[in-house]
Amino acid sequence: MCRSFNVVRKVVRNFRDDTSGVILTESLLVLPVLSLFAFGIMEFGSILWQRQQVQVGVRDAARYWSRCRPDFSNCSLQIARNIAFYGNPTGTGPARVPGWTDAAELTLTPATPPTSPVAADTVSATGSVVYQGSPLFNFVLSSAVTIEYTHMERYIGW
Repeated sequence: MCRSFNVVRKVVRNFRDDTSGVILTESLLVLPVLSLFAFGIMEFGSILWQRQQVQVGVRDAARYWSRCRPDFSNCSLQIARNIAFYGNPTGTGPARVPGWTDAAELTLTPATPPTSPVAADTVSATGSVVYQGSPLFNFVLSSAVTIEYTHMERYIGW
């Protein structure tokens, strides 16, 4: 009886003191958690970057539209949209935000600038885009994330 107890004790001691494979086991436990954490940080950063690009585009379009005066210059909604979506009046180059190129995703009010502005006239621009994240992000969330921004400026009309 004592001999079998000593054998069991020896096996337990060897199992407890054996450290081979510990690094692999710990890595297998920690690696998925760290991977999800890193992925989440990158997705969140991508959302913030796209939000910032939408804000800049909407502000640029509102600034352009607030300075348009139909009797002095050739202003158009298409130029304002090109400025918002592409960052230039001609609409060339890559879009500021992937998928943000539809005219319905940018609203400018009033639709035509006033010919004789008063101090109370304002211009409002609203832009929205559905975030196009990675496939895993879209799998985790059941609904789409919409980025929306509104900017208002006083109408100057140079």
